Amino acid sequence: MAHYLGIDVGTSAVKAILVDDAQAAVAEADVPLKVSRPHDLWSEQDPEAWWAAVRCALDRLQAEAATALADIRGIGLSGQMHGAVLLDENDRPLRPAILWNDGRSFREAQELAEKHPELSQAMGVIPMPGFTAPKLAWLARHEPEVFRRVRKVMLPKDYIRLKLTGEIATEMSDAAGTWWLDEAKRDWSDAALAATGLTRDHMPRLVEGSQPSGTVRADVARHWGLRSDVIVAGGAGDAAAGAVGLGAIEDGSAFISLGTSGQLFVTTRDFSPAPEAVVHSFSHAVPGRWFQMAAMLNAASCLAWGAHVLKRDIGELLGETEAAYSKPSSVLFLPYLAGERTPHNDPYARGVFFGLSPRTDQTDLVQAILEGVAFSFADAKQCLEQAGTPLTYAGMIGGGSRSVFWARIFASVLNVPMLRYQGSDKGPAFGAARLARLAVTGEEPEAVCTPPDVLATIEPDPRLVELYGPRIEAFRGLYRALKPEFMRQ
Repeated sequence: MAHYLGIDVGTSAVKAILVDDAQAAVAEADVPLKVSRPHDLWSEQDPEAWWAAVRCALDRLQAEAATALADIRGIGLSGQMHGAVLLDENDRPLRPAILWNDGRSFREAQELAEKHPELSQAMGVIPMPGFTAPKLAWLARHEPEVFRRVRKVMLPKDYIRLKLTGEIATEMSDAAGTWWLDEAKRDWSDAALAATGLTRDHMPRLVEGSQPSGTVRADVARHWGLRSDVIVAGGAGDAAAGAVGLGAIEDGSAFISLGTSGQLFVTTRDFSPAPEAVVHSFSHAVPGRWFQMAAMLNAASCLAWGAHVLKRDIGELLGETEAAYSKPSSVLFLPYLAGERTPHNDPYARGVFFGLSPRTDQTDLVQAILEGVAFSFADAKQCLEQAGTPLTYAGMIGGGSRSVFWARIFASVLNVPMLRYQGSDKGPAFGAARLARLAVTGEEPEAVCTPPDVLATIEPDPRLVELYGPRIEAFRGLYRALKPEFMRQ
């Protein structure tokens, strides 16, 4: 029986999943990662830490399922998008990678938008500090010696490809998030590259996510007892990989991802840019498809933060909060712990609790966090509607999707049914394994990327829908009122 391996290089962990021909999980491994924040707005990781975590994950899979690992035919890669991995002439990192939630290049993003307004339509979105291109503009201004030594710019998952295969390559969905890809042409944009002082020579080779990008190096194969002909697929950025894992490859397929960050994702058959709505219109991980996405920088990470501050177990907090829940909280929470992208494009935005009183307890705070994240998705839904993409339902994936209580809140806040799927928390790593299979077998994506079984459909509660309406407007008003204060930080 053939097996396929999916590896997801996330922000908080590397996740690996080994699946068989029936797409059943044989073994899984998670290895935590740490983020460095040496200055305000900065967020960095050492690329070598990703490789160390991947090696650890493979060691664990080998200990748990050595026979299945030895039989893998393909490896798919997924990862956090937008990160700037900068290599020298020897393919070694010149500095720590600048991550997706790093806001230092806000000025450079504004300058790109002002100097090159014509490019946003082709790039699928306005330039934002999270994207790779403004990061390189920041580097040229603030670390010119490093910039001059850059020979290749890579994305996080593609550094693992380099380690596995020796190839410098990426695929369309991750390249889409750099602000250097002409989304309609699915090719690098010479004009966008020139705007940041780069050329095609600095860029990885492009492949589709479901195509081979290379084979595993002989020394890597020997170390873990792999076959000598293991193919590494193009793979996908984490959002698109999650879509592939969920079977969201057909026009109109929609889902919400509740991981460290959050996405509201809708697949489209055509490239439909709407930069004025701060919606991302990007190439999908399978050929001939695109997607529209609203991206929020803060999602389940807010709940993890709350549990850390309260020094409580997340599961216990959710259980207590659900037992106390009857209506929308009187406390509002702005979830912008790491700034925000859609709809505000504001790296200076910060988290806020509003409406505290002597009677406020832990369950009030946790409910406000859950609702605040859901309210940010209501903003995302509004942006997609402005871009001409109405939302009629949404699946849920990511760690936050495990909570039925949170799904109920989402259903009533967004006023659409929420679908919970079997194995939805496997997310991008499972999608990467599917792309590995496509690269090996050449099957049609529709034959492999089927939706998982629906565990439950959670309908909106009409009473709560009515009660949440004014709270969503109050949430939006609170950000508008505090924006001047955020800018003074």
